[in-house]
Amino acid sequence: MDANPVSREPKDWPTGRLLSAVTRRIEREWNHHLDGWDLNHASMPVLLHLLAGPRTQRQLAAESHITEQTMSRVLARLERSGYITREDDPSDRRRRAVAITPPGRQAALAAASPRPAEELSTRGLSDDQIATLREILITMVEAHPRPGED
Repeated sequence: MDANPVSREPKDWPTGRLLSAVTRRIEREWNHHLDGWDLNHASMPVLLHLLAGPRTQRQLAAESHITEQTMSRVLARLERSGYITREDDPSDRRRRAVAITPPGRQAALAAASPRPAEELSTRGLSDDQIATLREILITMVEAHPRPGED
């Protein structure tokens, strides 16, 4: 059967549309989960990076694979929430060091519990299906490196 991208029935959709649709739905649910800490799918990884120690905005953008401009908006939101501070870097006055605050650390550790993410992403699947899905996703991740990676 040929995939029909305009059909309303998921069984008729091309694989790319299926992946996109399920990803958007899981992302919406994940953002709803993170709302409890005033976080979202973009800000959560930043807090996790900062658990390892202060970083510059440029470092955080590179580690998160987003532009510095986008990172600036993410950091502004985290700063308004009281989760980070930005201070002049004592070793280089042109740079600002971004650090996690105690409330930011608490929110990151609470929100990072793997159980909700696992439940959102595997809802409706049997244990065997989850194992198969993981194998497929690992293969796909390895076959599609991030920009700038070999």
